Amino acid sequence: MKKTVSALLCLAAALPAAEAQADEGGLSFWLPGQLGTFAAVANDPAWSWTFSGYHAYANSETRSRNRRGRVTDTQLSTPSDTLFIAPTYTFATPVAGAQAAISLTGLYGRTDVYDSVATTSARGRTRSASSDDRRDGFGDLYPMATLKWNRGKHNYLAYATMGVPVGAYDPNRAANLGLNHWSYDAGGGYSYLNTASGLEFSAVLGLTFNQKNPDTGYRNGTDAHLDVSLSQFLNEDFHIGLVGYAYHQLDNDTGPGLGRQDLKSRVAGLGPQIGYFFPVGKKKWYANLKAYDEFDAKNRTAGWNAWLSLFVPI
Repeated sequence: MKKTVSALLCLAAALPAAEAQADEGGLSFWLPGQLGTFAAVANDPAWSWTFSGYHAYANSETRSRNRRGRVTDTQLSTPSDTLFIAPTYTFATPVAGAQAAISLTGLYGRTDVYDSVATTSARGRTRSASSDDRRDGFGDLYPMATLKWNRGKHNYLAYATMGVPVGAYDPNRAANLGLNHWSYDAGGGYSYLNTASGLEFSAVLGLTFNQKNPDTGYRNGTDAHLDVSLSQFLNEDFHIGLVGYAYHQLDNDTGPGLGRQDLKSRVAGLGPQIGYFFPVGKKKWYANLKAYDEFDAKNRTAGWNAWLSLFVPI
């Protein structure tokens, strides 16, 4: 009995390392898919609000066999639900010939991390252990500044944003809503919007740089990310189309005990979208629903996610 308990405790202790996940805990600063449709198209000056509901389910499973025939199966799943709220102020006075805007995004959400490992000996004896951590709370804050230039059908975007580590975080827990480190991200984008044909195309490319987590000494590697959108208006207010993203870590994570282990992650996603403009008073609000099915994942969980966003001009 003591030997069985001891073996299970050893398995449980190995759970956090059972799945090799880049971006500490499998969480990157940039959430793929957050930009896309009309990304570089200018808004009316003054205040606006964006509300985005995000649901994601991702998992990963691996199997390894050693020379003695022992098989180890590991599984990690990370369902989450998040509400993002982003007040934005768009300036009327141009800056460098562009429309300038600033925003601050906050979030409240729930995340669940389930991790399990099972080891089967060459004789067929199996031992397993699992852990499940669930958490509700507020996440980090994300200020952003943008510049948008319009040249007829062509629209251009420059942006800079950062992550302010004020969200719920505990280094001893797997489920966290904050990253506990500063992050910086900048990039550019392009939107083609032809009101005559009803065709829209947008793409945003950026780079993320991360500081070290002071509680763990872990530092996520630099990553590049691309969000794209292609849609067709069926009438003046309603459009349908496709969305996609690609996330690729450019250099390795660093931290205690990692050594030269390859911990660069990547993932891609593709799916449908619909959007609708509708009048509320003298303004037009905008609603968008999009979903992504993920593939080509490495050192990262993969699954599917969906966004329901509402843009409210004041």
